[in-house]
Amino acid sequence: MVSVVHNPSSVFPPYRGYVHALEVPAGSRLLFISGLNGFEQDGVTMPDSFESQAEIIWAHIRSILASAGMTVTNLVSLRTYLADPKHDEANAQMRAKQLGTHRVSSTVVCCQLLESKWKLEIEAVAAA
Repeated sequence: MVSVVHNPSSVFPPYRGYVHALEVPAGSRLLFISGLNGFEQDGVTMPDSFESQAEIIWAHIRSILASAGMTVTNLVSLRTYLADPKHDEANAQMRAKQLGTHRVSSTVVCCQLLESKWKLEIEAVAAA
């Protein structure tokens, strides 16, 4: 799939490794990934640290993508919910680690999450 990036010069330059908009061509398969949290495979165990929860979530994203015959290069959009804005830098670094040079549309929202032990939740859209 060849997507089209839209970063018009009339809008401020994108920062922290994202694009303002990404156009998905007609006829593409779309995969919508629900918000994922840092539960381990047992659905009960969750580490305490932001970094550990984020690593688990990204492993879950990769597993779901693989089940659809996709990889992180198929991601077109991410929405990350942070329980605390102090995790913004760690989140940006984790996203860069996971995506490398691949760029997606991205939004980060700081809010109270459903459970107090959750540090973040990520939902995603992929296309192939």
